[in-house]
Amino acid sequence: MNKKRALDYIQKNTIIGIKAGHQRLEFLEIWMVVVQNRIFARSWGLAERSWYHTFLKDSAGEIQCGETIYPIKAIIPEDISDLTAEINQAYLTKYNSDHNIKYSQGIIQEKHIAKTMEFIILE
Repeated sequence: MNKKRALDYIQKNTIIGIKAGHQRLEFLEIWMVVVQNRIFARSWGLAERSWYHTFLKDSAGEIQCGETIYPIKAIIPEDISDLTAEINQAYLTKYNSDHNIKYSQGIIQEKHIAKTMEFIILE
């Protein structure tokens, strides 16, 4: 099953490629976490021209897990408030090396929590 391979890859790797919408030609490398067998990411830069804002206008995209590219749909999950603590913990647990700690502490702050998206693999 494609989804299981993608989830395994995301859990084992710190940097995942993402392409938002149909306009981008190259993958951007971002942090992703898996919570309850679902894929989540938060915008770090908060810029208007970010993957996050592109997905708000066009939910289609792709994630790259090694050599495999998966088509995805990006959504703001309805149950996001129920998952926030778990997503925060997933970031703190996964990105806990010395150089990542200040960023994992930052990405669990409210301004980044507000920019959380879920990626659904289309099969």
